[in-house]
Amino acid sequence: MQKRDDRLAITHLGEEQSKYLNAVVPPVFMNSLHIFDSMESYAAREDEHAYVYGRVTNPTVQILEEKVAALEEGCMALAFSSGMAAASAAILAVCRAGSHIICMRDVYQPIKNILNRYFIPRMGITVSYWDGLDLNELEALIQEDTAMILLESPATFVFTVTDIKGAAEIAKAHGVKTYIDNTFCTPLYQKPLTMGIDISMHTLSKYIGGHSDIIGGILIVKDEELGKLIQDTIRELFGGILGPMEAWLAIRGLRTMHLRVEQHQQTAMIVAEYLENHPKVERVYYTGLKSHPQAELIARQQTGHTGLMSFVLKSEPEKAIKVVNQMKVFEIGCSWGGFESLALCPLIHYSSEELTFLNLKERDKGLIRIHCGLEGADVLIEDLEQALREA
Repeated sequence: MQKRDDRLAITHLGEEQSKYLNAVVPPVFMNSLHIFDSMESYAAREDEHAYVYGRVTNPTVQILEEKVAALEEGCMALAFSSGMAAASAAILAVCRAGSHIICMRDVYQPIKNILNRYFIPRMGITVSYWDGLDLNELEALIQEDTAMILLESPATFVFTVTDIKGAAEIAKAHGVKTYIDNTFCTPLYQKPLTMGIDISMHTLSKYIGGHSDIIGGILIVKDEELGKLIQDTIRELFGGILGPMEAWLAIRGLRTMHLRVEQHQQTAMIVAEYLENHPKVERVYYTGLKSHPQAELIARQQTGHTGLMSFVLKSEPEKAIKVVNQMKVFEIGCSWGGFESLALCPLIHYSSEELTFLNLKERDKGLIRIHCGLEGADVLIEDLEQALREA
């Protein structure tokens, strides 16, 4: 059962019905501008509750931020127009030209793309990559100009799990800021800020939104000074704030998130155990399985597992494409976290060099990643069974 504080944050926190004609659901503030009673009140607009212009703050967005900050046990949250806008803002806030970044090898690929295409050539930033496992190696990678460590745990190909508390302690000892993509676990199943992480990020299009109808991202921090820097410099001046309609939809998604992710988890556990015992499947990667090589660490830092997993067949990698194409209920798509079940072969076109970079083998090109939606475990197993049989 979810903690009482989490349930109250999801349902009621930040919603002052008396301000909105006692509406049980807060309105969508679509206005771009707020007006003032006098020039004196306009001049005093620095009050944190004074709204001026939608690029800076918005009442609907602020309700979402207050809820997610409470769920992550941070001091403030800042919503952005996409997960990448949020991630980029975190890097811009912490790093300077010439800074050094340590990045996990299997973080979200667009993070590596923006490092390679913008931060390295345009800002002179240097990057060292880490496998996310060996803490001694992590400490050895830290340089005098290291500013930031970029993490994702669990990462979403083979679901590598990082010792979050251990990584945070090493970073703190060297004065380095830490960032983690916490989208997989949601704020309900993992709370990185309580383990020492400085910035936690969620892609709102995944479990928080939950209905595959919004794009957005959110950063949560435990240091108010860092939060104010991100808000007043990066978000306000770059203009990446989340739109009010998207914020309202994210609030709606939050209300049922604890129910949805529990159902995703229950379904995924049944599906993972089915796949693990299937004669055509060589390996299943799911953090809920006892066979996960980091099961002990997972039990220490996660309280749940959600609906995403991957598996590898015993046959040649190309057979994976036939299996995915044969699926009827699982649809082919790159995102996850919504109501629908999805499948993809994300590594099928990777070169040997790209696989080696991720510490994967040639057989892993045939990795099939699936998201278990809300259709029911029996329905999904039936679909997987016919796909594995027919392909």
